[in-house]
Amino acid sequence: MKKPDFERFFNEMSQLLDGEQISRNETVLQNHSHDESYHTPKRPEAVLFPKTTEEVQQIVRSAIRFSIPLIPFGMGTSLEGHVVPQEPSVTIDFSLMNRILEVRERDFFVKVQPGVTRLQLNKELKKYGLFFPVDPGADATLGGMAATNASGTLSVRYGVMRDQVQDLEIVLPDASVIHTGNLAAKSSSGYHLTGLFVGSEGTLGLITELCLKVYGIPEQIIAGRAVFPDVEHAVDAVTDVIRAGIPIARIELLDALSIRQVNRYMNTEFPESATLFFEFHGNEAGLKQDVQFTNEIFIDHHCTKFEFEKDNAGKNKLWEARHNIVFAYGKGFPGKKLMITDVCVPISSLTKAVKHARDLVEQFQLSAGIVGHVGDGNFHVLIMLDRDDPVQLKKAEEVNEQIVNFALTCGGTSTGEHGVGIGKRKYQRQEHGHALTIMERIKELLDPNHLFNPNKVFETDR
Repeated sequence: MKKPDFERFFNEMSQLLDGEQISRNETVLQNHSHDESYHTPKRPEAVLFPKTTEEVQQIVRSAIRFSIPLIPFGMGTSLEGHVVPQEPSVTIDFSLMNRILEVRERDFFVKVQPGVTRLQLNKELKKYGLFFPVDPGADATLGGMAATNASGTLSVRYGVMRDQVQDLEIVLPDASVIHTGNLAAKSSSGYHLTGLFVGSEGTLGLITELCLKVYGIPEQIIAGRAVFPDVEHAVDAVTDVIRAGIPIARIELLDALSIRQVNRYMNTEFPESATLFFEFHGNEAGLKQDVQFTNEIFIDHHCTKFEFEKDNAGKNKLWEARHNIVFAYGKGFPGKKLMITDVCVPISSLTKAVKHARDLVEQFQLSAGIVGHVGDGNFHVLIMLDRDDPVQLKKAEEVNEQIVNFALTCGGTSTGEHGVGIGKRKYQRQEHGHALTIMERIKELLDPNHLFNPNKVFETDR
């Protein structure tokens, strides 16, 4: 493989892009050396800020000529080292490609550039009585969310990112541009390329435009909390709610330690016990019946408190508490870094998987809480650790590995929404078997020079 020639690449970029679109500033490089994970930062050689698809093509053409690895970057909110270079590389930051191109309200579609964030999009959609439901908590870019197949609190009702992407404009590793779908509500034509590129983490192509499904804002939203004596009772209650077919929009678990961190961080006074935060979307008559049925199920599982938020301020405070959980842990354990697990298991295995995770944390004496989008079997263990303490780091990695292995034995996955990056790379052969070889062949076919986000998802030779 030809050695990267960065200086000739930068000389060519200076002729193709404006000066402010190329940065080798130390602060900019440092800001693009890491994501929100515990993985070791590594600075890129430079950061480029394209404004158009054509400029992305020009960057790729030059990268091919000079053998330059390229790392796509949205907001840096990923959690498995997706944007951390594994070798000398150039980062492509899509923050200047942040235009909402078209709102097709009668078709329930929107076209956006990859640097548009989810809050930016929902602010615009509100004018049309619409919203975009994928909510990973952070104000991530939609390009990054598609790249990792993000989901979040509303996925139990509306689905994950892959369910919302109608079409992608992609710059391939040979600098050509393709569209993966169309505007039809369904299609049986050809291979499902959209599904292939969503979740590919920038290893197969660079997203330069997205067409996304959007939804009408519900007539009524009811949100509240249910408190249980322990995590097991709470998870069993969720399982029965799903089994009963109740169309709940969100149902989130926070264990007692997580509630304690939230109370300290936000000055709330939630009971410090295993708690479900929930939300229903619909009309008044239907919601009344759903809430009553849910209450009966919760009572059967020893729910000690079932309360609703009476106004929008209360609802917002509730979900702010859930979304701020990472910050709450960070403040509660100063000087420590977060390692977060991200497994997803079949609903029938959820209770035993959560119990197994809690037992591991106690066995290894780690500071860790459990939260999760338990309506679809996805839960996280938030482990606070001193990254400079090798004993503590080894314990955390062992717990993470055992949690993943347990999920795989249940027929689950090593990552429900955060993606593979570098953190879950080592589990891919175990999870996918020979199918991983097919993925490697697809990578080799589309990116034979291994220039697009190399050594993410699986290791590649350069």
